[in-house]
Amino acid sequence: MNIKENEELNVLNHSCAHLLAHAVKHLYPDAKFWVGPVIDDGFYYDIDLGDKSLTLDDLGPIEKEMKKISKSDKRISRLELSRDEALEMFKNDPYKIDIINELEQDAIISAYKQDDFIDLCRGPHMPTTKSMKYFKLIKVSGAYYKGDSNNKVLQRIYGVCFTNEEDLEKHLKALEEAKERDHRKIGKELGIYMMSDLVGKGLPMYLPNGFLLWNQLENYIRNKELKRGYLHVQTPPLGNVELYKTSGHWDHYRDDMFPKMEVEGEEFVLRPMNCPHHMVIYGNDIHSYRDLPIRIAEIARDCRYESSGSLKGIERVRTFCQNDCHIFCTLEQVESEFKGVVDLILECYKELGINNYRFELSLRDPEDKVKYHQDDVMWDKAENMLRQVLNDLGIDYVEKIGEAAFYGPKLDVQVKPAVGNEITLSTCQLDFCLPAKFDLKYVDADGSKKTPVVIHRAVFGSIDRFIAYYLEETKGVLPLWLSPVQLNIIPVNNEYHLDYCMELKKLFEDNDIRVSLDSRDEKLSYKMRESQTKKIPYTLIIGDKEKESNSVSYRLHGSNDTSSLDKNEFVKLILDNIKNKK
Repeated sequence: MNIKENEELNVLNHSCAHLLAHAVKHLYPDAKFWVGPVIDDGFYYDIDLGDKSLTLDDLGPIEKEMKKISKSDKRISRLELSRDEALEMFKNDPYKIDIINELEQDAIISAYKQDDFIDLCRGPHMPTTKSMKYFKLIKVSGAYYKGDSNNKVLQRIYGVCFTNEEDLEKHLKALEEAKERDHRKIGKELGIYMMSDLVGKGLPMYLPNGFLLWNQLENYIRNKELKRGYLHVQTPPLGNVELYKTSGHWDHYRDDMFPKMEVEGEEFVLRPMNCPHHMVIYGNDIHSYRDLPIRIAEIARDCRYESSGSLKGIERVRTFCQNDCHIFCTLEQVESEFKGVVDLILECYKELGINNYRFELSLRDPEDKVKYHQDDVMWDKAENMLRQVLNDLGIDYVEKIGEAAFYGPKLDVQVKPAVGNEITLSTCQLDFCLPAKFDLKYVDADGSKKTPVVIHRAVFGSIDRFIAYYLEETKGVLPLWLSPVQLNIIPVNNEYHLDYCMELKKLFEDNDIRVSLDSRDEKLSYKMRESQTKKIPYTLIIGDKEKESNSVSYRLHGSNDTSSLDKNEFVKLILDNIKNKK
């Protein structure tokens, strides 16, 4: 449930944010307050507590005080103030003074009062404090004032409020489920990746297990593309500023880039996207209409500036790898190429077990004269063409104004994870703009030179974000073909069974099966539990019977049932399951 979009819950949660601030003011009389908005899953309030740094232990006393105020059933009333009255009322709170000064000179300023607490707010609010009975404070963190890292860090307290206890409990259980599925937790437990402030915030380092998973995904999508005639290239992870001025990204995207660097008179930036490089590759040769379509693909490392407050594991980072491609084609080929991209997306989703998704057609906002390349004829042509292609393909979609890339409309595939809000996983964009900016041409059948159309597409989006999504979707229980370790061999007794276990390990490795051998001097039950904790698909238990009969006994992850099979038959079973992505 999106609380922000539910009118009743929106008002309730905003009122509860004021209840939180009221309680904090009682407990910390010197507290000053910035803003307390409603968000998708509740509310938060940014508070200046001086040198006090809150912890989770502090939330209990604040909740207790909130309940006390709620039970007092104080009336909540709206006040309308002139600018002078507002400045006088909040003269001791620099954060409120800042808000007031940003308003228009003749604005009517509203505030809400409940007993001994008054706060600036547009409203509306619940009628009394007793309306907020079923609430919970969730967490506390630091947040820069106005989101600017040059400003002071405020205390941000998150909470949620519902109209009844049942909905609150349901929400809290969903939060616990989200916590268990959090890719940051799973990534640490399974040794997928790590972060280090010494290396830099938002710069993930993939550990051996994570790199094995990464390689499987990279090889998977590359092989799919090779079978469809994609041509893979490798381009540098930075570029001359002039490249991005030519493409238009310098004007439209500069704030999302890292600062430029000057080297020997040239200015460079870390690459935020790959399309300009691929435009240059296409322009390196003369092309005939017979050559088209040309599908240039790359697993490419990109860098974008993200504020430290927005970073989240490998879901939102400052460097990531895109599964990128740019298809250069004629106008007549757009529909078939676009269909080919959609087919590839759906094929991958089916094999990866992704079922809960929908399509959005992202269009420009004609009123936005800053974000989008200004060419009404181009935009009308591109949007109508993409709309027609989707209709011809029979794809259900919704249109989203203002969500297009600056150079053209796009199809976004919105995936609903097991927990949390929708994410954009795959994208496919139609572009008449960049080919013209780079003066790209092909020789048509009549000998004339024409500008190709470009389709930008990414099936996984970024591999980093896809891994984050997939870890959360599977709770880290990856399918056999993707698991960094597919089999774990445990000898019952090292003295008697280790030699046969080593033979098995070599047999599996010779068949390109990823295997580990746990020969530590630990109890069998302990090693079996740990194998389950590591979410290894198959755990092999090898004792006298298995050694004498050249067989294996195994358990699937999550099962207490043990099965036995001849070692060579077991190899066939594993290879078949890997091949068929079971």
